[in-house]
Amino acid sequence: MLEHRDLETQGHTERVAELAVRLGRELGFPDLEGLRLGAYFHDLGKLALPDEVLKKPAALNTGEWRLVKTHPEVGFEILQDLPFLPQTALNVVLYHHERWDGSGYPKGLKGEEIPLEARIFAVVDVWDALVSERSYKPAWPPERAREELRAQAGRTLDPKVVEAFLGLDRVTPR
Repeated sequence: MLEHRDLETQGHTERVAELAVRLGRELGFPDLEGLRLGAYFHDLGKLALPDEVLKKPAALNTGEWRLVKTHPEVGFEILQDLPFLPQTALNVVLYHHERWDGSGYPKGLKGEEIPLEARIFAVVDVWDALVSERSYKPAWPPERAREELRAQAGRTLDPKVVEAFLGLDRVTPR
């Protein structure tokens, strides 16, 4: 539904779900199905955003940005009472914008306070955003995206997860 509303992200969900499972497998993460489901539902809360914000072709103002930052908690609220969803999936939805250095949202978690599943997902989410064309930027070449992941390792992204991701065979943009 979200990709139907926001064509800019078309294919994003499928790509990040596949990459998250590959990376989770590489790291020996025990709940690959929960990781996959979390990847599929990670931006569900964006359905609550008005089109004027979700589809805005220019930079967001402070109020709009504040509204966008509510989407992890909104998604979690929508999903939390579904008995078939494992905690892993809920953690991806709620914590996928937390950052290794504590600068993320919604809780400002830092380092290993962030559930591993969310740290795994964050790396593939950033990768896909970098190598995909968006209304505000062209797609980056894979080597430039790899350099950016290396630069963010230990800052916004878990350095061990970045290292594992960069070691995957045939990481490609599409």
